[in-house]
Amino acid sequence: MTVTSASPEIKIELHKSPVSEADRIQALETPGFGKVFTDHMVLARWTADKGWHDAKVTPRRPLELDPASAVLHYAQEIFEGMKAYKSDDGRILLFRPEENARRFAQSATRMAMPPVPEELFLKAVEELVRVDKAWIPSGDASLYLRPFMFANEAFLGVRPALEYVFCIIASPVGAYFKGGAKAVSLWVETEYTRAASGGTGAAKCGGNYAASLVAQAEASKKGCDQVVFLDAAEHRWVEELGGMNVFFVMNDGSVVTPPLGGTILPGITRASVIVLAEERGLRVEQRPYSFAEWQEDAASGRLVEAFACGTAAVLAGIGLVRHAGGEFLVGDGQTGKLTSELRQQLVSLQKGVTNDEHGWARLIPT
Repeated sequence: MTVTSASPEIKIELHKSPVSEADRIQALETPGFGKVFTDHMVLARWTADKGWHDAKVTPRRPLELDPASAVLHYAQEIFEGMKAYKSDDGRILLFRPEENARRFAQSATRMAMPPVPEELFLKAVEELVRVDKAWIPSGDASLYLRPFMFANEAFLGVRPALEYVFCIIASPVGAYFKGGAKAVSLWVETEYTRAASGGTGAAKCGGNYAASLVAQAEASKKGCDQVVFLDAAEHRWVEELGGMNVFFVMNDGSVVTPPLGGTILPGITRASVIVLAEERGLRVEQRPYSFAEWQEDAASGRLVEAFACGTAAVLAGIGLVRHAGGEFLVGDGQTGKLTSELRQQLVSLQKGVTNDEHGWARLIPT
C-alpha cells in the first residue's frame, strides 16, 4: 500500500453552505449512480503562456462557457472514472490512481491537449476526497470520481485550443446495474461501430461515448442492459461494450479478451483482471475473438462464462446475448463462478480487506 508523497500546492476554498448532515445521510442511503454530487470540485486552468495554474478545491457550481468555447464545436474533451473507498476500519483508499493519471495524459496527447502532470492529477484527486470525505459511503457503495478536461478557448478556427480547464467532480454511487450481481444481457450491434483503426478508441473522450448512444438506445429497445460492438472494418470481431471491456472464460481454464490495438480502451480493471487471473494459473489470451466463435463456443459448451468489467460495474456476468439473428445464453445464463470470485477479489483489494501484494491500493491520509 502506498501513501501520499509531496505534491503541488492546491488552494482550498471550502463551501460556506454545504449540504446539511441530515440531507447528506439521506442522500447516501440510496445514491443510485451519478445522480448525487458532493459539495466541492477541483478546478485548474491551462493557458499557452502560463501552463497549468490556479489549481483549487472550490465549492461545486455551474461552469460558465463562452458560446464560442472550442469544446462546444470541436469536442476537445477527455475524462476519467475512478473511485474512493472506505474500508471497514475507516481508511480511505484509491485503487491504482496512478494508472488513471497516466491514461488521462495519454488521452490528452491523442486529443492534442496539454497533459495534466501526474503529480497534479493525483494531488487534486486526493485533496477533493479529503475535503468531501464525509460523502464516501460505507458498505458496498463508493465515491465515484470524474476528472475531466475540456478546451475553453473562445475561437472557431479548427486547431488545438490554447486554453483548457481541468475539473474533478465526485458522486457517491451504489451498483451500476439495477440487478446488482445478476448477469446482464447484451445486444450485439452489427451496423454502428464505436471506433475505427487510427481513431480515438483508445482515448477516454466523450465523442466515443456519444457515438455509442444510438446503439445503446437500440439495445434498450431490445430489452438488453448493454450493447457490444464489433470491429469497424469487418463487423466480425468482438471489441468492447459501450463502456466496459469483455472477457470469455473457456472450459479448458483459458480466458480470452480482445487485444488492445487502438480501438479498445485500455481498461484499468481489465489490466487488473488479467493479473489476478494469471496468478490463479489461468492462461489469458489477448487475441481477436469473433462473434461467430462466440456463438459456436456458447452452443458447444466450450464457453462456460463471460463477463464485462470496468470501474463503474467492477465485474458483471454476461447471461443472455441477443442479436439480429436470434439469441443465446452464456453457460446457464447466470453469473459464473470465476466472475464472482474475481469480482470479490477485486472488491476486497479496493476496500483494503485483503493484503495488497501488488501495491494497488493508495491510502489517503486524513
